[in-house]
Amino acid sequence: MIDWQRTARLSPRHRDQPFFTAIVVKLDDLLYQRRMTLTELAERVDTTLANLSILKTGKAKAIRFSTLEAICRVLECQPGDLLAHDPGAISEAGAPESGPETGAESAAD
Repeated sequence: MIDWQRTARLSPRHRDQPFFTAIVVKLDDLLYQRRMTLTELAERVDTTLANLSILKTGKAKAIRFSTLEAICRVLECQPGDLLAHDPGAISEAGAPESGPETGAESAAD
């Protein structure tokens, strides 16, 4: 099912494709470890709860370095503690598996 509100903002060549990425946001884990709520983080970082919620749920397409720096300062962490690259996250999200990487992996099995 295509989210037409989201795809309307994409460039014309990507409008028929849902947005998937291999970048995983581990904000939920960091907040749990520090016993902090998303609302408290939003206040300390001086950003909106909605923006942090989008980031936390993995729906963000970008993050400003200033926001990343502020989050890391408040949570006392490194960017790598907050973000991870997980190629398997794309297929877990329901993205179609296609492309040269997938074909090579299938042939190797």
